[in-house]
Amino acid sequence: MKADGGRRKVSKPVTGHRSLVTAFIALGSNLGDPARQIHSALRALAALPETRLVRQSSLYRNPPAGGLDQPEFVNAVAQIETCIGPRELLDRLLEIERGQGRVRDYPNAPRTLDLDIVLYGDQVVREPGLIIPHPRMLERAFVLVPLAEIAPAFVVPGSGRVAVLLRNVNASGMIKLASG
Repeated sequence: MKADGGRRKVSKPVTGHRSLVTAFIALGSNLGDPARQIHSALRALAALPETRLVRQSSLYRNPPAGGLDQPEFVNAVAQIETCIGPRELLDRLLEIERGQGRVRDYPNAPRTLDLDIVLYGDQVVREPGLIIPHPRMLERAFVLVPLAEIAPAFVVPGSGRVAVLLRNVNASGMIKLASG
């Protein structure tokens, strides 16, 4: 008889297993109640399958990019851990946007919700409709300020640490909102 009582240990195959990846999602809204839209989107992110909301930044109010004549935005960044691949994650984010009334009338139009994958681990993705790291994140204080709040040491592939990159943008229009 075997020392373990005669029972054999059976391990589960790992076929089809996907690795856990740390990703960062930028959230923005300037229609309806923007802070409520962001909080609702954070709950939706936390509810995604194979995904855990790790942390979220404060909310920040800021003028629209490019000096457009529209309401100010509320922005934040969320850190998630997920087994969902980048393309499927994008599809899920677009579903969340549509569920919160996002309409894409024209580029840079006011919106109830905007969700962007800004980083997906250390991966660089170049596909039609999906570029990671987000191609304009290094120019946008409304991404770098909240990202630096929760992950200052994270390295943007090909660019450097978030805290260092933040020094290269004008963040004077960013106003941290009181929590609550």
